[in-house]
Amino acid sequence: MTTAATDVTSAAYAALGSVRDPELDEPITDLGFVASCTVSCDGRARVRLRLPTYFCAPNFAFLMVADAYDALVATPGVLAAEVELEDHFASDAINAGVAAQAGFVASFDGEAVAELGDLRAQFLRKAVMAGTDQVCRPLAAAGATPQRLRAMTLGDVPPSGELDRLRQRRAELGLPAGDAAPLLIDPVSGERIAAEAVPLHLRRARVTRAGIEANTSICSGMFGFRYANHDREVS
Repeated sequence: MTTAATDVTSAAYAALGSVRDPELDEPITDLGFVASCTVSCDGRARVRLRLPTYFCAPNFAFLMVADAYDALVATPGVLAAEVELEDHFASDAINAGVAAQAGFVASFDGEAVAELGDLRAQFLRKAVMAGTDQVCRPLAAAGATPQRLRAMTLGDVPPSGELDRLRQRRAELGLPAGDAAPLLIDPVSGERIAAEAVPLHLRRARVTRAGIEANTSICSGMFGFRYANHDREVS
């Protein structure tokens, strides 16, 4: 038998699945970064996060903690939220800044000079490039030439989870993501790639995907070593 608090906790944990590591472009729930997620009977959510190393970049960490807070407070039934980053050299500043909704610059007064919107966009553009490779590689294996790929629209691509992911990342950047949008676009301008630039664009997409996957493997290995035998708590 489930209780209202249990249902809200499940919803809160599901909401955390929308929060991604900005560098790895994977949900923090899939990566194991959510150490615990609980919601009390009076609607107070408490989440503990942990990262692969003590020295993970504080700007990346701040984004994840802030996004987790936003995801929680948007969950029906959650009336208050606390997100605590553990075992990190900047956890005190990050936790206090997010709790106060102070922003990155105010949280790191005298150290940070800009908010993190540009950084988020930079990693989203990398995710778009990696997603382009995920979608184009099977098409190329099936015989699509580079120039055929250039002529294709998203509506020409067979449905897949990879295509849905690419559409979502493009939409988050404000780039064309509908069926009529070109498959190959510049991740900054949104313009179709010029014919002569297609081979280089596809190579860049492949290298970007390989880099993200390599970083994911490294971080997952370090996280697994650091937190071996630690179980996640959701209650």
